[in-house]
Amino acid sequence: MKAALLYKPRPVEENPLTIEDIPMPEPKDGHVLVKVEACGVCRSNLHMIEGDWVKYGLPSKLPIIPGHEIVGKISEIGKGVEVFEIGQRVGIQPLWTACGNCEYCLRGLEHLCSSKKITGETVDGGYAEYLLADWRYVYPLPDSLNPIEAAPFFCPGVTAYGAVLKADLKPGKRAAIFGIGGVGHMVIQIAKLYGAEVIAVSRNKNHLKVAEELGADLIIDSSTSDPVNEIRRLGGVDASIVFAPSDTAAEQAIRATKPSGTVVMGVHVKLGDFFFHEEKKIVGSVIGSRWMMRDVVELARTGKIRAICEKYPLEKVNDVLKKLKMGEVRARAVLVP
Repeated sequence: MKAALLYKPRPVEENPLTIEDIPMPEPKDGHVLVKVEACGVCRSNLHMIEGDWVKYGLPSKLPIIPGHEIVGKISEIGKGVEVFEIGQRVGIQPLWTACGNCEYCLRGLEHLCSSKKITGETVDGGYAEYLLADWRYVYPLPDSLNPIEAAPFFCPGVTAYGAVLKADLKPGKRAAIFGIGGVGHMVIQIAKLYGAEVIAVSRNKNHLKVAEELGADLIIDSSTSDPVNEIRRLGGVDASIVFAPSDTAAEQAIRATKPSGTVVMGVHVKLGDFFFHEEKKIVGSVIGSRWMMRDVVELARTGKIRAICEKYPLEKVNDVLKKLKMGEVRARAVLVP
């Protein structure tokens, strides 16, 4: 099969991924072989490929095939697999598997399991024509969903859903979204489903246009104005959700949030001054559990959320990563083998 392999983390300007023909994997007990139709390109892929996460032990093996938001059709089935059939369309998210026995798994928070495996970071992912998956962490998809448009639901979609749940939004609440990229454009849609007034904050003109298309109530260009002042003039926000990989954006989100409000951090940032006397809550958020993923698939099936995508052939993977790094991807780039 054809696959994009990373042998050594390095800057994307050096074209770190090589397209090669490698042996196709064979499904073991409990696994399915999926023929990839589409795989989204995530900023976390970029961090791993460039070596930002080596200090955290990622990637955990080399060479590795990146990619963790995948749609495809089941090609082969191993022993012990239930429910699925050959030719069935499915999705795969970053959570490749978990132990099933720890306190987090037993509470339905398996994405926090310390023994979890992550698609494209600890096991081979979807920048390829085929990949293996644990059948228990594979999600059936209706044929009515376009596979290219559906792939981003399996990282940005579930990540946005988890973040909005933590923000505790409802009608009458106001939320500010800092960073309107692959995840942020999903956050806008899900926050609106909860009835909240949504403020979109970004310095990227293309991302601000996406926010406008998706119905954000107010759009703030942080490259030309101070979002904290603009939001405070409205009385602040009940929650801020941060997916801009920026220390400045994180600080602005904290300052713009009302006392006793919630700030959800979905990126790695350094926090500035935090005034405890305002009783604001800061909570981290990462991907999501299997039940969250199933909720997102249902939202997509019923047309309540959509992904704005740009389609590229697998062979263009290094060019796509460069575009992502430079902020030139409008919302989500999707690779097609």
